[in-house]
Amino acid sequence: MTTAPAVPQVGEKDPLRWKAMIFIGISQLMVVLDASIVNLALPSAKRALGISDANQQWVITAYTLTFGGLLLLGGRIADYVGRKRAFLIGLIGFALASLLGGIAPTAGVLFAARALQGGFAALLAPAALSLVSVIFTDPKERAKAFGIFGAIAGGGAAIGLLLGGVLTEYASWRWCLAVNTPISIIAALGAIRFIRESKAPGNTSYDIPGAITVTLGLVSLVYGLTKAAPKQGDISAHWTEPATLAFLVTGVVLLVAFVLIELRTSNPLLPMRVALERNRGGAYLSSLITGAGLFSMFLFLGLYLQVIKGFSPIRAGFAFLPFSIGIILTAGVASYLLPKLGPRPLMVPGLLMAASGLYWLTFLKYDSPYLTHVLPAMLLMSVGMAFVFIPTASTALHGVGHHDAGVASALINASQQVGGSIGAALLNTVAVTVTASYITSHLPPTTTTQYEALTAGYTKAFMVSTGLMLLAAVVVLALIRIGKESLQEPDDDVPVHLG
Repeated sequence: MTTAPAVPQVGEKDPLRWKAMIFIGISQLMVVLDASIVNLALPSAKRALGISDANQQWVITAYTLTFGGLLLLGGRIADYVGRKRAFLIGLIGFALASLLGGIAPTAGVLFAARALQGGFAALLAPAALSLVSVIFTDPKERAKAFGIFGAIAGGGAAIGLLLGGVLTEYASWRWCLAVNTPISIIAALGAIRFIRESKAPGNTSYDIPGAITVTLGLVSLVYGLTKAAPKQGDISAHWTEPATLAFLVTGVVLLVAFVLIELRTSNPLLPMRVALERNRGGAYLSSLITGAGLFSMFLFLGLYLQVIKGFSPIRAGFAFLPFSIGIILTAGVASYLLPKLGPRPLMVPGLLMAASGLYWLTFLKYDSPYLTHVLPAMLLMSVGMAFVFIPTASTALHGVGHHDAGVASALINASQQVGGSIGAALLNTVAVTVTASYITSHLPPTTTTQYEALTAGYTKAFMVSTGLMLLAAVVVLALIRIGKESLQEPDDDVPVHLG
């Protein structure tokens, strides 16, 4: 029988930290790609289970609603019950929910499975990121770990599109869900062996009123934004519909109530010291804006390649692969430079590069070649986003203290999730409005006119996204002030290791 390595003392490095990172990375990849892997499987799932056009959105929405709505609570649970324990519960629950989705006999069971996946992901994702924060105490090693995490976060969606296309075409749409089960089991077995437990020190009582208001508020806001977005076959968005307004207003009211509760309670779910510190606040706000802007690249470029250019799902998946490769390769450079330069000198140029890539896409025509008009813009964006993801995660967790590591990790995930939902509603509205206007002004419509109209809508969405990336750069310039000296300070506030 092998003897487990001794529990590291204050100031010592965990000897298992890089082995632990392998399984943390696997779990993060699974959570990220699961948001996109079902996109290309959706048509097959609709045919198999008789899902109507009106209900097809629930395959996506059921996941994003529970994921976004439960993130803050999941982060605090990870802090209090133990991050390794929360990580394992999240993995096992995700495995079972994925298996349920893979064998779902009806649409209702599939929707429920997707909701369960989102709920367990809301526990798994912040636990994973907070484990990176507490396991790696050396600044240079932490930067490398965040580099790996950022590469996975940035490239996972594109990998999910490719994997979804391959599994759907050569196996079954059901494997787009069931594939998570063996991956989760492998990650759980590795976590049991190589990840040490850590918990938040001090008071660990739960803020029940805060948990209720923020969960219901985020769910209501995300659902309202989802309802506002145009559905397949629509020509307009639904911002002014009573149901949409009701959910949006309810979400805002509940989130305002949540902030008031947090300011008055002695042990808040989200301590305002986490969110309102200048640098971390800048990271959360820029992450929200970036999430909204980045959404258009995946959504509208995917539509352009398949609808306009006629790419098959697998070919479209491969077309996105350079984005993942660009982020993965550049992540190593970003993690090397982060302790030497600090976050802002990386984030601002990165956002400007991403904005340039999106602006490049605004010149697309319906007959533009992929190699000369799409690929260069995608590579430019991938390099830029690698310089954004990694410093953002590092800044969002910088100096937060181990008592709040889980909830700070959850907040960065929540900002990305809400940002993506805002982007879905806002950019879809822009695209369909421009498309409808173009067709109206070019009657009678021909096939070429329809392609031109759709492309006009997509490029206008890319233009708005360009502005969002520039806005995020302004936020970073105005709010983030920590330099390389702060990132080079060793983190001696190590977690309470329980073996």
